[in-house]
Amino acid sequence: MSHPHTLASRENGLRASLSRMPEDTRLRADVPEGEPGWVRCGDLLGEPAGLVRWRERLTGWLAETYPQAATIPERTPASWILSWYLHVPALAGAMLLHHERRVPSLAPSALAFRIGADRPHPDSVAVLGETFHCLPTDPGSAHPRAVVVPDERALATVLRGRYVAHASRFIDVYGPLTRLGRRQLWAAATDALDNALWSAGRLGGTPEAEGAGVADAALVLEARFPPLTSSSKLTLATCADGSREWTRIREACCFNYLLPAESECGGCPRSR
Repeated sequence: MSHPHTLASRENGLRASLSRMPEDTRLRADVPEGEPGWVRCGDLLGEPAGLVRWRERLTGWLAETYPQAATIPERTPASWILSWYLHVPALAGAMLLHHERRVPSLAPSALAFRIGADRPHPDSVAVLGETFHCLPTDPGSAHPRAVVVPDERALATVLRGRYVAHASRFIDVYGPLTRLGRRQLWAAATDALDNALWSAGRLGGTPEAEGAGVADAALVLEARFPPLTSSSKLTLATCADGSREWTRIREACCFNYLLPAESECGGCPRSR
């Protein structure tokens, strides 16, 4: 699928792409000066104690949210931080692929995110690099920071490789800080990427836009590419009224059901 660009010139770099992102993506090109809550991915992975503090903050937030809980099960905040962090490189890659047919650097040094003041989740993401991969038809293909690839399959390969490289670095750092198994860690990484590609389409608000996101997920995750644990899990399900909607069974459990009065999420792997 080709995606039209509004600005065709050598100046059409990655910042221009980010300025065209729908507001709901919460993607930006910089870390706002003096704004609290921003964390650079490279700094966080270089100091694992920051990941521990983030998880402890989430545990405290869950304890306040569920005052009837005697304790917060360790697996729940550990799993939430796992998914929340992986959402950052997945979101940056998926949104730019879907809306601009571009893939930015997803290295930890090229990404940052803001942890919300109330619910401690990533509520904004900054893409700090300027290099991007694009198609020959991209009006910014002459940009000095552009790397041209021959077709969409090659672009999908770049996205998948860059995402897996970032996820590998994160899992190597975060895994020893949790009791989550390696399969659970990579299952969550697979979920984050598949979900982000789907979400990029759903953001359009129409069945056609959602279908385009599903097509992107099928392009990037057309098969299982280890260490990712599956191909895209998006399938059409028939509802009680006969209508059909896209759904997916998660690869990893978020352990939300361990919290008081909560049950398995829709698409929980435990419900298979």
